[in-house]
Amino acid sequence: MTSTISSSNRKSLFLKACRCEPVEQVPVWIMRQAGRYLPEYRAVRAKHGFLEICKTPELAMEVSLQPFHILGVDAVIVFSDILIPAEAMGMELELTEAGPVLGNPIRERRDMAALRRFDPEQETRFLNDAIRGLVSTLGPTVPVLGFAAAPWTLACYMVEGQTKSGFDSLKRLLYADPKMLRELLETIARCTVDYLRAQVAAGAAAVQLFDTWAGELGRKEYEAFALPATQLLISELNAGETPVILYTKGCAHLMPLVARTGATVLSVDWRVDLKKLREQFGPGIALQGNVDPCVLLGPAEGVRSAVREAIEKTDGLGHILNLGHGILPSTPVENARAFVQAGQSLPLRAASEIHRVS
Repeated sequence: MTSTISSSNRKSLFLKACRCEPVEQVPVWIMRQAGRYLPEYRAVRAKHGFLEICKTPELAMEVSLQPFHILGVDAVIVFSDILIPAEAMGMELELTEAGPVLGNPIRERRDMAALRRFDPEQETRFLNDAIRGLVSTLGPTVPVLGFAAAPWTLACYMVEGQTKSGFDSLKRLLYADPKMLRELLETIARCTVDYLRAQVAAGAAAVQLFDTWAGELGRKEYEAFALPATQLLISELNAGETPVILYTKGCAHLMPLVARTGATVLSVDWRVDLKKLREQFGPGIALQGNVDPCVLLGPAEGVRSAVREAIEKTDGLGHILNLGHGILPSTPVENARAFVQAGQSLPLRAASEIHRVS
């Protein structure tokens, strides 16, 4: 049974967790929670292209709301794609069967010079309209989340032109022309500031930065390139009371540096021990995550056990329950629902006791 706490004011619960304030239960949402594991989403995709959904506020709202109605999550993240800003900056975006393709990758300075700083209320107004519509539909008690790619991850796509293992073109640029790469990262950061400011102005209660490919870097390279760009973005965004969540993948070796970005919440994958992070950083930075998405492919009891274990590691203080990466398309809907309900039905004062009994 889902707790009445999250049902009555999910937004207050979510923001308290972001601020590391005491809560009676952890808020729960799922990365990629609007997606192919849901039959309702597949029905919409059968009629509409992915980018069409992103750029049509009514469709984006419809699929954004599906996990809220079906799973009862505590936050609704607007449906969009991290490459939308790259297109708005002047790149040619196409979605193929093999994945997204940016047709004019940034390889030379002349390519970078062609990028433009865009007005989010013009080029990406559809996203802001979707957020405004979600806020109006859900009312003041449900948080709507906006998002963007972190500069390093967006640069991975903008330089390679597609998802590519190793990102050799970007790594070549890093070592051959580090000054150009820093300039590119700064350009991306400043454009992303405008992009996220518009989302906050539209009503987003929090925003998340996805730095999915930060783990491709060693400590030295992260500190020299990705960290300054992310720090610039978060500092210039100056979001005030609006939490900034930073998701990183494969970054256990980088966490002390990631903690220096200025993010309100660190969202981590399943390779990172939440208990060790809490001990390392104390109660000043909230944590999000970090159940392995593959756990949701197994039995429901295993899902509930993984939830209890994750929450026990933080004692629920400053913790937003989530997966350590996006939910897999083959995930049974009932297991996604079990994940959400397990987090919502676990009173924090009983977390340790329940874990021992199970």
